[in-house]
Amino acid sequence: MSDYTKIVVGTDGSKSSMLAVQRAAAIAAAFDATLIVGCAYYESEEQASKTLRKDSVTVLGDDPAQRNLDAAAEAARGIGCSKVETAIKPGTPVEALMAIVNEHDADLLVVGNRGINSLTGRLLGSVPADVARQSQCDVMIVHTVS
Repeated sequence: MSDYTKIVVGTDGSKSSMLAVQRAAAIAAAFDATLIVGCAYYESEEQASKTLRKDSVTVLGDDPAQRNLDAAAEAARGIGCSKVETAIKPGTPVEALMAIVNEHDADLLVVGNRGINSLTGRLLGSVPADVARQSQCDVMIVHTVS
């Protein structure tokens, strides 16, 4: 296995996603890798209402998304990760994370497990399951909720 040089982690500001940020930051610090913290947001209520996943947190607008990123970047630096970048993208969490992974040519994507074991997640898909299927890089699903 080669070292990871670019690690992407998604956050929506929730406690669960911040646990994934902490795990990704620890891995990035260990590999001296760049951590790219990403956050998706919806540009309108209409776009947000089209999301069928009831297990996800909806971030409406880029201001709340930027606040989530700032808090996550600060937490990552507190873990000891010195190379932290942020990326903000409109769209669904899966679309945004895949765009960030591809744009940064990431080696590893870290996400929390929220939604993966829910009924909705099993029927319609979940962010962790969907990114694992679509990603061209390694994916780590962190146990953040029971």
